[in-house]
Amino acid sequence: MLLSACGGAKDAPADGGTPADELTGEVTVFAAASLNKAFSDIGDELMKKNPKVKVKYSFEGSSTLVDQMSEGAPADVFASADEKNMKRATESDLVEDNKQFATNVLTLIVPAGNPAKITGLDASLDGKRLVVCAPGVPCGNATKTLAENLGVTLKPVSEEQKVTDVRGKVEAGEADAGLVYTTDAKAAGDKVEIIAIDGADKVVNKYPIALTKKGKDNKAAQAFIDMVLSAEGQKILADYGFGAGADAK
Repeated sequence: MLLSACGGAKDAPADGGTPADELTGEVTVFAAASLNKAFSDIGDELMKKNPKVKVKYSFEGSSTLVDQMSEGAPADVFASADEKNMKRATESDLVEDNKQFATNVLTLIVPAGNPAKITGLDASLDGKRLVVCAPGVPCGNATKTLAENLGVTLKPVSEEQKVTDVRGKVEAGEADAGLVYTTDAKAAGDKVEIIAIDGADKVVNKYPIALTKKGKDNKAAQAFIDMVLSAEGQKILADYGFGAGADAK
C-alpha cells in the first residue's frame, strides 16, 4: 500500500508505516503516445496519494523513445506499445525486466459523417487520403501485419511517427481515413466514425513496462509501475479502451 503524509508525531506509525516511509521523489515516464491520457490519469492518482511525488512524462512513438534513451535522455520508466521496441531497449541494456500491462488492436476511423464514403480496407480507399503509422513504430508494424493478413495493399498518403498524429489528421479532416488503435478511436469521440475491420482482433499489440537502469533504485518509479499493474490502474486503462495485460494484478 502506498502511504502519504499523515498528521501526528514524527515517529508515529500510520497505517502500518511511519512518516519515514513516505514516498517522495520525481519520476520521468517515457511512454507510447497512445498511453497519454491513461498514464496521465494514473500519475495523477499516484501523486494524489503521495503528495511529495512528482510524475513527468514524454509521450512519443515507442521507437523514438528508445532512440532518445539510447542517446542519453533521462527516463525512470519506459512503457512501449509493443514487445519489439521493449526488446530493443533490453538488448541495448537500457531497462530492467518488463511486465505486460495492456493490449490494443487497430481500427479504421474516418471524419464525422464519413464524407469520402469509406467502407473498409477495400476499393473505397482508391484515390482517397489514407494515413497510417510509419514502419518501425508499433502501430505501423501492426498495420503492416494486418494488411498482410488480409491480403490487401495499402497506399497511404502519409506515414506518421505517432498514432496520435494519425488520429489528429483524421479529426482535422486532413485525411479521409486512418488506421489507429481502438483506444485512439475512443478518445476522438464524436470527431470521428469507426469502421470495424474483420481480423483486426487477431493482430494484438502487447504493451510492456519496465524500470530503466537509471530508475531501478527509484521507489517512486516502481510505485508508478505498481499502480499501472494494480486493479486501480487497470480500470483506468480499461476505461480508455485497453485490454488487460498478462501481468496485471
